[in-house]
Amino acid sequence: DAAESNLKKSVQLNPQAMNAQLALGGYYQARNRLPEAEQQYRHAITVDPKNPDPRAALAKLFLAEGKRAETEEFLKQVKRDLPENSIAYRMLGDFYFATGDLDKATAEYGSLHTEHPKDVQVKKNYVQLLILKNRLDEARKLNDELLKANPSDNEALVYRGQIQIRNGHANEATQTLQTALKNDPDSGVAHFHLGLAFDQLGNLARAENEWRDAVRLRPELVEAHRALASAALRRGDMDALEQSAKQIVELQPISPDGYALRAVSNIARKRFPPAEADVHKAIEVAPQSPVGYVQMGNLRLVQRQFAMAEKAYQHALDNDPRSTDALGGLMNTYLAQNQPDKAVVAANTQISKIPDSSAFYDLLGTVLLNNKKDMNGAEAALKKSAELDKNNSDALLKLGRVQVAKGATDEAIATYQNSIKNNPNEASFYILMGELYESKKDWQKAKDAYQKALDLKPDNPLASNNLAYVMLETGGNVDVALSLAQTARRGMPDSPNAADTLGWVLYQKGAYQSAIDLFQEALKLAEKNKAPEDATVHYHLGLAYEKTEKPTLARQHLERVLKINPNYSAADDVRKALAQLKS
Repeated sequence: DAAESNLKKSVQLNPQAMNAQLALGGYYQARNRLPEAEQQYRHAITVDPKNPDPRAALAKLFLAEGKRAETEEFLKQVKRDLPENSIAYRMLGDFYFATGDLDKATAEYGSLHTEHPKDVQVKKNYVQLLILKNRLDEARKLNDELLKANPSDNEALVYRGQIQIRNGHANEATQTLQTALKNDPDSGVAHFHLGLAFDQLGNLARAENEWRDAVRLRPELVEAHRALASAALRRGDMDALEQSAKQIVELQPISPDGYALRAVSNIARKRFPPAEADVHKAIEVAPQSPVGYVQMGNLRLVQRQFAMAEKAYQHALDNDPRSTDALGGLMNTYLAQNQPDKAVVAANTQISKIPDSSAFYDLLGTVLLNNKKDMNGAEAALKKSAELDKNNSDALLKLGRVQVAKGATDEAIATYQNSIKNNPNEASFYILMGELYESKKDWQKAKDAYQKALDLKPDNPLASNNLAYVMLETGGNVDVALSLAQTARRGMPDSPNAADTLGWVLYQKGAYQSAIDLFQEALKLAEKNKAPEDATVHYHLGLAYEKTEKPTLARQHLERVLKINPNYSAADDVRKALAQLKS
């Protein structure tokens, strides 16, 4: 056709013009005329043997054809042919990175850095790989060398931000990455990592804004689309999840992840035919990956086709014995059929194959705690989980809860204090620790713990609620308590505790009728949530009715307190109030 003729003419007019040579090869490749494309790229190599570009084009062609082994051997030869050309000798390491083989990529770049210590790009790529491999001390040392040589090197600043995020220093990371963005406001990569820092700080809204900026500036940045998908999933926004999944599919059509995420959005909305199509596509493009089979299991589980769900999850585990999603899905399939013993067996079977998996012990501990009520077994499993991964906050939180259930409050406090050392930005540990101090009537320590949680997550409704209550119990500023209680009520509109706390603040301010309305709302919410009756709400309501001169209603609720819990902490005050009402 005309386009091909024009390209051939350009080559004939100037045979040394590499752009024309590569354009002709690209034309053949785009039309799936792959043998002609290969021939053209090989010809281009002979035209300019020292130019790495035609070799890069040929390697991409091999990769597009799925010829991984041939690509690897070819790029080893490129490295031998052009040993002094940075682009050429980096191709092999870049190939390993692009195909997801981080171990080989890191080893290759380590070797390159030894051979070419002054090659800045080699050093930068090596730093990035060390970060991804969590070899943070080595990464920091090399990156500090880059920044010493050039303090305004934006890539190195972004690497520093990444290292700080992985070390749990999210506040420092935000400052580093904001400096990088002052230097280069259009750095999509910096926006992406700044989003990760905000996410670590618990500010999902700001994180999402950064990720949106990242994909606006770098639409091909698939990790930012993945982050947006994850955020949509956490918010339960299935339409947004579908949009992000669609972008991932377009960017990585031979990866199962985009199809799997789109399937998740459709399963949640009971759109089973499109979910089924995406699940099959995920399996088709990556039959050796667990991803498609996990979603097949999730689909069958929702459809209550338990035997098929079990089979799919088992297939996922055969593909990847470390897949937490697959084991969790298999256990949920048994639990949905009220077979907790089978779930325990499934967990133990997988643990016998992968004994170093913190996540598997976490799953075992969870089923022993929630379904078997085996506190000793749960404690042992969760301790093992935390021992294998000190950053597994889920296991640590549950371990503390088990210890509380066993009456070992001080042990639980010690668990949370130790957990904070490794997870300094996890507000939940401070909240749970505050609740335990509260149960011991150690008001100052409870107050400090809740305040620390709010320093990390300023609008956390549970920490706001609990701090407001402690302030009232200790004669703190009622107006500050009111502001906190209002934050809690906004964030937890269905919580009886939040309604009760706000009511109790209003009671302290003398707004008795408004307080009564909130206490009644708390009782209704508890009934709606099928929660056990709370003696404290009846106590507060009784006192409020007493203040509004409704003695019959006051007596009714105060008597209810002692029926619910004869050993209620304020039982003596309740009896005094009842005696006064009778007199």
